[in-house]
Amino acid sequence: MMQLLAIAGGGALGALLRFWVSSGIYNLFGREFPYGTLAVNLIGSLLIGFLSIFLFERIASLEWRAALIIGFLGAFTTFSTFSLETLNLMYAGEQIKALLNIGMSVIFCLFATWLGMLGARLIQ
Repeated sequence: MMQLLAIAGGGALGALLRFWVSSGIYNLFGREFPYGTLAVNLIGSLLIGFLSIFLFERIASLEWRAALIIGFLGAFTTFSTFSLETLNLMYAGEQIKALLNIGMSVIFCLFATWLGMLGARLIQ
């Protein structure tokens, strides 16, 4: 039961932070490209890389792992939104923007996850 409460609490915080971060990014850069979604996916990828090493090798009870990885990052990252926004760009005839979004999201998020893992290993 504690693990479920941890997931729910982490999810609530992740969803709120996702809203605040993506809204802030859209206010800065506009909505003609899914910058907000890309930003949270990059941040989420960096964090999941870092936390997967840091939590699993150092601390973390099952509740903390569940709260941060499943709850917080599960609600914070937005790959389903990425998919919808990419398809909407395609339907709007913006194939180049759609392909850029796919390429940038995949390459940069993989890099951010690796960077997070590297960062966690460096502080051990």
